[in-house]
Amino acid sequence: MIRVEFLGPIKKDDLEVKASNLAELKEILNKDESLKEWLEISAVAINDKIISNLDKELKNGDKVSILPPVCGG
Repeated sequence: MIRVEFLGPIKKDDLEVKASNLAELKEILNKDESLKEWLEISAVAINDKIISNLDKELKNGDKVSILPPVCGG
């Protein structure tokens, strides 16, 4: 299972899902209408390392973080 955490203003509890890569995970998460917009603008990290390739393989126990853009001063 993959643990997905939603950071910042995304108001979702962590969840565990089965997915073999980020593209498959994105398909699963896109089923939740409230996440679609966040997924388009957020960065993604696997085990605390930013990833840009949706073909990146996921392994059992991986932590995927959805990192929305933030601003501040």
